[in-house]
Amino acid sequence: MNNIHNYKYLEERRKEFRKNLTSAEATLWKYLQRKQLDGRKFRRQHSIQNFIVDFYCPKEKLVIELDGAYHLDFAQQNYDLERTQQLELLGFKVIRFENKLVFEAIDFVLEEISSHFKNL
Repeated sequence: MNNIHNYKYLEERRKEFRKNLTSAEATLWKYLQRKQLDGRKFRRQHSIQNFIVDFYCPKEKLVIELDGAYHLDFAQQNYDLERTQQLELLGFKVIRFENKLVFEAIDFVLEEISSHFKNL
């Protein structure tokens, strides 16, 4: 498989997204950065093909997406489903959480993420 990660043309957009994290993304990032979760390295605003994902763990081929109210829109839900299917066809596992879950149940979110690690 050719390199499908971090296409150069998306670099500025990824940087912009990293500078302007949503509050839910910033909160979750506090727990994922610096290998804090079971020693796994995560990247934020990482691109795979033409998609920029919220968080990505290379070792686990795990993508984490956070969904705000915008994702309740029917058209957006269809796009999200299509995007998830395309990423899964490439061999990635995609898990999604609503933003409010990050604030209300961070321990659950972290446990759920960890449950997808191959070797705990």
